Amino acid sequence: MDSYVFIQEQLLPALLEGTVVTVKLILLSVPFGLLTGIFIAVGRVYGSKSISMFCRLYVLFFKGCPLLLLLFMIYFGLPPLGISFSPIVASVLGFVLCNGAYSSEYIRGAIQSVKIGQITAAEALGMTRLQGVLYIILPQAFRRALPGVGNEIIYLIKYSSLAYMITCIELTGAGKIVAARFFRFTETFIVIGIIYLILVTIATKLLNFAERKLYYPGMGPTSFKG
Repeated sequence: MDSYVFIQEQLLPALLEGTVVTVKLILLSVPFGLLTGIFIAVGRVYGSKSISMFCRLYVLFFKGCPLLLLLFMIYFGLPPLGISFSPIVASVLGFVLCNGAYSSEYIRGAIQSVKIGQITAAEALGMTRLQGVLYIILPQAFRRALPGVGNEIIYLIKYSSLAYMITCIELTGAGKIVAARFFRFTETFIVIGIIYLILVTIATKLLNFAERKLYYPGMGPTSFKG
């Protein structure tokens, strides 16, 4: 079987199914990871002493824990405790916990870059502290944090290949199965690399578009070159 026939008849159909799973993992993980990051960041900056300490420990643990080990703990470590997840749910949970920890650092830095006087002004206008954070601080902070958060989304696309290690057959996993079956590793991993490059390029374009749409003069870089 020549390379063209192998790629067209055997490899691409399998990789297409794997790509669908990869996209599902990313689409499920990104919004929940971002929400987790926002909650953790707000808790660290504006929470009570106990909440702030909890958020610090959360970031410390999940930044220090290798993502692969975290996936193993969720998928293989929890069942003996009576908690079981399907491979895709365990993967999404691991990605959300890890992505939330890293994203929270970008968001926390952006929150702290907004002048504290704005919260005081919001409270002087009759807003509660929570309303001030939601309607005044977070919209500004999110714009400033978007480049860093976007970087984490790009990392997540590539880290999604680790899901195969807990039997979630995503893009890399699907390719590895076909490669081992036909002993065609070179063509397989070249095509997988091209598909990841396409996914990263699409995500980068979307993030650049979001940065342009959310850009406000005086609330970010002096000029936008995305």
